Amino acid sequence: MTTLTIADAHALVVAVMTDAGHTKDEAGIIADHLLDCELRGLSFGGLARAVSIVERIRATAERPGPIEVTAETPVSATLDGGDQVGYLVGMRALELAVTKAREHGMAVVGARNTWYTGMFSYYLEKASTAGLAGMIAGSGPAVVAPHGGTEGRFGTNPIAFSFPATPTPVIWDIGTSAVMYGEVVLKARLGEKLEPGQAHDADGAPTLDPAAALEGAFGVWGGHKGSGLAMVVQLLGMMSGAAAAPPGISDCGFFVLLLDPAVLTDSDDYHRRVTEFAASIRATRPVEDGVAVRVPFDRSVACREETLRRGVIDVPDAMVATLRGATCG
Repeated sequence: MTTLTIADAHALVVAVMTDAGHTKDEAGIIADHLLDCELRGLSFGGLARAVSIVERIRATAERPGPIEVTAETPVSATLDGGDQVGYLVGMRALELAVTKAREHGMAVVGARNTWYTGMFSYYLEKASTAGLAGMIAGSGPAVVAPHGGTEGRFGTNPIAFSFPATPTPVIWDIGTSAVMYGEVVLKARLGEKLEPGQAHDADGAPTLDPAAALEGAFGVWGGHKGSGLAMVVQLLGMMSGAAAAPPGISDCGFFVLLLDPAVLTDSDDYHRRVTEFAASIRATRPVEDGVAVRVPFDRSVACREETLRRGVIDVPDAMVATLRGATCG
């Protein structure tokens, strides 16, 4: 492992993204998102994702276009991402949604023609800071098999919900696949195996080989219930105009719904009640010999605080070497 200071890791990602054709501001947006993944212990979405971004850019002949609003009302907007990386498109969609929700009490924004939109909790934490509750759902390439099947029909299809509270928002952010795409790619780079039951190869046989899984299909999370949720998330992402089964890493759908609690109730009182409810969950008596009960997002916050206290992150040597080489290519 290579130990990097947080500042050095951020600078490395900015350098790589700038070298790949992004402006300094765009590179900073991407780096902020990836570093937050690292701080929260989600390394598959951190610096490893920067390598995947560069590979996708270099494998695409046509340069991306601008991010454009193709339809808009006072409470909604639809974006064409111009084949820009999703960290940029997602932030544009979030900013539009926050502005509209603050003015009109609610907003829905969809985006398509993008890829790698990252952690939805990253966006929703920002929305919660603005006092808004929200949901984000995202569709993608057909790499996940429905329950009982071995061929891809869904994306890994994350979905997240957030509610403002103190000291941190309540955020539930999950993928509806047994394993996330970034995890499979990272395991393939590092020569690691998948867990049993997570994937099938191209012939439909169970596999622990991440490379074979990338040619086959991942399993769905949560049996038939998770499969139904994955289908719903795919349909929500497609509402932006995204394809049901786009080729390769392309045309992911991004669906953002934000709500100001004040349209339904006293917002300060709601914030207080969410805070008290979350505290009551944490105070639940644990099972015998169990650990304290947590609320979703508690682990991420604690991990981020500890990593910031340490001031460094550990990154696989091969990943750091690849990123440093990317700035010289």
